[in-house]
Amino acid sequence: MSTNDYVKFVTQQFVRYIDQPKEERIQQRRKRKEERDSFIHRWFGVVPFAIMMWYRKKKS
Repeated sequence: MSTNDYVKFVTQQFVRYIDQPKEERIQQRRKRKEERDSFIHRWFGVVPFAIMMWYRKKKS
């Protein structure tokens, strides 16, 4: 991919983003944030999450 193609692609993406209504952009941002994994899972993986679940179950 040449530099010119990359600049063209980035420009198209930017224009598409700017052309959207503000409410739609905010709604998409909220949706992406909700779909993200939790902090523990995102940074440390499944094992600490499993240990935390096991500890909470054992505690109650």
